[in-house]
Amino acid sequence: MNSELLVATHNKGKVVEFKEMLADLRISWKSLDDVQVSEDVEENGDSFEANAILKAQSYAAKSGMITLADDSGLQVDALGGEPGIFTARYGGTALSHQERYQLLLRNLEGVPWELRSARFRCVIALAAADGAILGTAEGVCEGMIALEPAGSGGFGYDPVFYLPERSLTMAEVPSAVKHQISHRGRALQAMEPLLRKTVQGAG
Repeated sequence: MNSELLVATHNKGKVVEFKEMLADLRISWKSLDDVQVSEDVEENGDSFEANAILKAQSYAAKSGMITLADDSGLQVDALGGEPGIFTARYGGTALSHQERYQLLLRNLEGVPWELRSARFRCVIALAAADGAILGTAEGVCEGMIALEPAGSGGFGYDPVFYLPERSLTMAEVPSAVKHQISHRGRALQAMEPLLRKTVQGAG
């Protein structure tokens, strides 16, 4: 029998992504919708790690399940690390993904290529069913902010996040490759030993 693991998201695409990245783990992956948890946790931490821990603890307490939560975002050096923890709300909550990355490009107008360095950063936290934090893991993907968007894959800022070593934006990279090199993929790889030990112990 597979152990159940709650991923603290309403985004079923993210759950599928996690499942694909750790396909050999005997886990029954669940989203918040799968377990009828509708309340949102206010992400008022001052870092990606603080927000990931907050979500993992809160949703474990609400569900009584082992819970995996992540918080991630884009840090642009020329903007002093912005949008950072406000990545998903950059420019206001009413903007679409496309409007957000277009705002980012406008804010970088005139910034020369060599100063457009940026990174996606992700922190994953794992909480036991009682809410105790079992551990955290971080993943980082370095790149540049492109001068214009390219590619139709991925989501969020992927069309303007350029990977110099591949001469492609994240939105142009095949999903199987993205799983290996993305900030979320790297954080999940770092979390895998603890996750494996935890779910095997619970199964």
